[in-house]
Formats: sequence, C-alpha cells, structure tokens
Amino acid sequence: MRTVAWRALLYSLTVFVSVPSAFAAEPWCRITSPQTGPVLTSLVHQLERERNRLPAPLPRLHTEGTLPHEGLYDESVEAKRDLPLMQKAALVWRVTHDSAWFDVARRYLLAWVTTYHPSFNPIDETSFDALIDTYAIIDSALLPADRTLVRAYLEKWASGYGDAMAHADSRSTWRNNWQSHRVKLVTMMAVALGDDVLFEKARLLFRKQIMANIAPNGETLDFRERDALHYVVYDLQPLIQAALAARTRGEDWYHWTTNQRASLAKGIGWLTPYVSGEKPHEEFVHSVVRFDALRARAGLKGYSGMFDPRSAGALYWLASEFDPSLRALAENLQAVPAPFISLCRQ
Repeated sequence: MRTVAWRALLYSLTVFVSVPSAFAAEPWCRITSPQTGPVLTSLVHQLERERNRLPAPLPRLHTEGTLPHEGLYDESVEAKRDLPLMQKAALVWRVTHDSAWFDVARRYLLAWVTTYHPSFNPIDETSFDALIDTYAIIDSALLPADRTLVRAYLEKWASGYGDAMAHADSRSTWRNNWQSHRVKLVTMMAVALGDDVLFEKARLLFRKQIMANIAPNGETLDFRERDALHYVVYDLQPLIQAALAARTRGEDWYHWTTNQRASLAKGIGWLTPYVSGEKPHEEFVHSVVRFDALRARAGLKGYSGMFDPRSAGALYWLASEFDPSLRALAENLQAVPAPFISLCRQ
C-alpha cells in the first residue's frame, strides 16, 4: 500500500510540474575559514557555560497548541535546549577537530536517539533539525555501532512521516506550515542519510507543497488563513531549509516553478516589501484560527500588533544563499546570522 501511494504521488507530480534546475553538489557543512574566528569564539563561549549540563531528553515533547505552563509545555521547552547545544558542539568540533566537543555532540545525540519517541507532530518536532545537523556533521567520526543506531532511528522517523503524508486528508495542516515543517524534516533526513529513494520522495513532497501552499503571486496559504506575516515566515523558512539540503545534492529547489508560476522564490518576493518596511501589516486581525486570539490574550510576543521585520532575519539570511541580492536586507534585519549559516553557508 505504501509503494502504491508513493507511485500515485510521483505520477501526479511528474505530469504537472517542471524539472528542477541543477547546482553543483556541495558538502553538508563547508567551513569558510575567514569567518570562523569570531563565530568560533562566540560558540565556544556559549558551550563553556553549558559544559557541565547533562543531556535531558524526554520520551515525549509537546508545545503545539498549548500555552506556557500548560501540559508538557515548560518541560518540553527546557528539554529542547539540548538540540542547539549538540549542534553547536558538532560545529565547534568540525572547525577545531577537538575531540572534547565531538564527545559532547555524540553524547547528546545518542541520549536523544535512545530516549525520544517521535510523535510525527511537525510543530513539536521542527527543532529536531539541529539533531539531524549534528548527525550529518559528526557522522564520519562515529563508531560503526553508533552510526547504525542513529541511521536506523532516522530512517524509521522519516518513513513514519512519509506514511503519514501519503495518507493526508483534506485538513489544511497537510498544506500549510505544518506540511512545510514535515517536508523540511524528511528532506534533511534523506540528505543526511544519503538515501536516494527517500530523497526522491522528499523532492516530490516539496513540489506538492509549493503547488498547494504558494499562489502564483507568492502569497501563502498561511497568510490567507492567519492574516499574519509571522506565519508566512514560519511557513517559508522550513522550505528554504529543505532547499538548502537539496542543494547539497546538486538541485535548485528555491527557483523551481510550477506550471502556474508559483515558486519558493516567489514566496520570498511577496514577503520582501513587508520585511523591508515598504508595507506595514497589523498581525492576526482577520485570523480564522481561534488559538491565535488566545495567544494574543496571553501576551505571547508576536501574536498582536504590527509585524516586526526583524523576526524574518534568519529566513532572509537563508534566502540570501540562493539570492545574494537579499544579503543587505538580511544584514539589516539581523547583523549576525546563526552559527550554522556563518560556518556552513546553509
């Protein structure tokens, strides 16, 4: 049944869409030495403050649809601190080859892989992109038994997402930002694992999401549902991350265009006047999602008032990897990019 569903998806997408253009394949993380100095110093300083912190994985995380102090929200937020920490340790090892930082990254990676049970909720799990990064960076130095363990875990996780998406229903969560986060996770896992079959599936899912989510003028489904640029950013950023992972395989997903002329690049183009300050926007005024109003009443930042362009800083640093003309805007929004962008250029 699983094979039949994927074949049906493959047929539908190869009939209606164009072929992606190609880039030269690139490594997952290519260190650019002129920029490593200040970034490395900052990373080491951050890690030193956490040196004595032990991994604190949970078997289950849940923040989606909840407010602070509800359910597992607070415990989940605290546990997720492990994820960027392991990624930073992997990056420092990649630059310095200092085995102490490899040991930190490995310890956190294995702690989570042997404890956490995937829920296949992409909002709860989107921050696990840092775990996938960690594996991709330190994979070559892992012991064979460790590598086998992590690979089996990621393969099962990706397969679960693939099965879920192959049986999607009519709810908008299979077309809005939820699906963008699913596509990101599956694509990153496919590339990190070097799995050609899984990568082909990820490419098809990405194409389907562009067709379902982005209009020919670049407007996203999330904006139509939420009347919020906050969710446009949240929708486009995982798709950019998927495109960057695909670039390491020599494919250009950023400029890939449907027959209706929709593309990820068009989505960024639609958002840019709001991010540059040319167009103001008051957030969530006409949202059809009740939880948006609840978060606004709870005082959560970004869920009411005018859109803050600075919240799109990370997105525009990522997009500038495909469109260098966006670099100046990215720098204006966020002076220093995230460490992974600075060191790995993705």
